[in-house]
Amino acid sequence: MLPVVYINLDQDAQRREHMEALLAPLPVAHARLAGVLWRELDAAARARLYSPALNARQFFRPLSDGEKGCYASHLRACEYLLASQAPVLVVLEDDVALDASFAEVLDAVAALPPDRWDIIKLYSRSGERPRDQQPLTARHRLITFRRVPSMSNGYVLSRSGARKLLDARRPFGRPVDVDIRYWWESDLRVLGVVPAVVTMAPASEASSIWRGDRPRRTWAERWRRWALQLDYSLRNAWHGPRQALPGGGSPTLGDLVRP
Repeated sequence: MLPVVYINLDQDAQRREHMEALLAPLPVAHARLAGVLWRELDAAARARLYSPALNARQFFRPLSDGEKGCYASHLRACEYLLASQAPVLVVLEDDVALDASFAEVLDAVAALPPDRWDIIKLYSRSGERPRDQQPLTARHRLITFRRVPSMSNGYVLSRSGARKLLDARRPFGRPVDVDIRYWWESDLRVLGVVPAVVTMAPASEASSIWRGDRPRRTWAERWRRWALQLDYSLRNAWHGPRQALPGGGSPTLGDLVRP
C-alpha cells in the first residue's frame, strides 16, 4: 500500500485529530507532515520560495501568507518523497473526507508504472468529462482531464513529479493548485481518478489559508482574472492532447511534440 502524508499546521490540533481518525482504521502507513507557517520563515527562505515579480506576471493579485505557506507545504511534501525510498507518495490536506474506496484505489494506483505519470489527482468534479480514460478498479477510471481541476486536497505524487515541481516552481507566483493546472509549463503528466475518492470535509468551511473573510476583488483584479482565464483556456486547448494515459500503449508526454 502506498505511503500517505497529510499536511497539518502545528496550531490545527482539531484537524490533526480529524485526519488521524480517518486514516487510523485504513491499511495504509500514514504520517503527519508539518505545514509551513509563512510568517515563521526568514526573509531569505521567503525570497527563495515566492517571487512578487513572477506573481505580477502570472496571477491577478498578490498571494496571501496562507496561500504561500500552503504552496511551501506542498513543496515540502516533494522533498519528503525524494528523501525517502518510496517510488510515490499520497499527499492529503487536513480538511478532506475520504470515500470508502480510498484504500482500494490506492492499491490500484500502486500497480501503475510510476515512470509514466507525475501526479494523479484523487479529487475530481462531479460530471467530469475526461479527454481519455481507462479502467482502474471495478468502479473507478483513470482519466486525462480536458481541464485539470483546481484543489490540491488529495493526490498521488511520483518521484519525477516531485523533481519537476521543485525544479520549476521555486520560486512560485500562483497558488499551488493553479500552478498544477498550468501543467505544460513544468512538463507535468497529470491524471485523475473518477469518481473522486477525496472530497472536502465540513472542516474545510473554516479555511486555514485565509483565517477570516477573503478580501473583495477590485475591478482591476476582476479584469485581470478574466484575461488570465482566457489565456489559460487557449493554452490548455493547445497543449491538452499531449496528456496521455500510462496503459494501453499510449505515448508519454515526451513522445508527443508539436511541430
